[in-house]
Amino acid sequence: MGVSGPNCDLVNFSEYVSKNLKLYELSNDGLKLSTHAQANFCRGELAKALRKGPFQVNVILGGYDDKVPTGGSLYVMDYLGSCVKANYGAQGYASNFCLSIMDRDWKEGQTEEEAVHIVEKCIKELQMRFLINQSNFIIKVIDKEGLRTLKYGADPADN
Repeated sequence: MGVSGPNCDLVNFSEYVSKNLKLYELSNDGLKLSTHAQANFCRGELAKALRKGPFQVNVILGGYDDKVPTGGSLYVMDYLGSCVKANYGAQGYASNFCLSIMDRDWKEGQTEEEAVHIVEKCIKELQMRFLINQSNFIIKVIDKEGLRTLKYGADPADN
């Protein structure tokens, strides 16, 4: 789950969601929710909070389910509680630069190397056109093996 927004909201919301998903797992004999069910839980919590004290967070939630024909799924949610299943996603100012690259280059059934190449194109575009010089990026891969972290650029631990 990738979350963006004000630090207090993103920490509160992401911890709330992760703890409730863990509670569900413990209460149901180790049964984990599918990625689709997790996305609907997040969406429901964002929509419920909208009427009380809204979380100003945007969420990209991805996961791998053996029962889904394609295996992986990605959901993009905004702070108003809208949720859409997508093939790719970006949030914030970066979306102005990255979504056009993803629209042009993404294709069904691409390999991991091709997908990482698209992300590298997005990072290069941000480094060239964005006002803030961001040298540290982390690329995360979710597949049937689990979650892996790939580095891009400088090591984030160096700063």
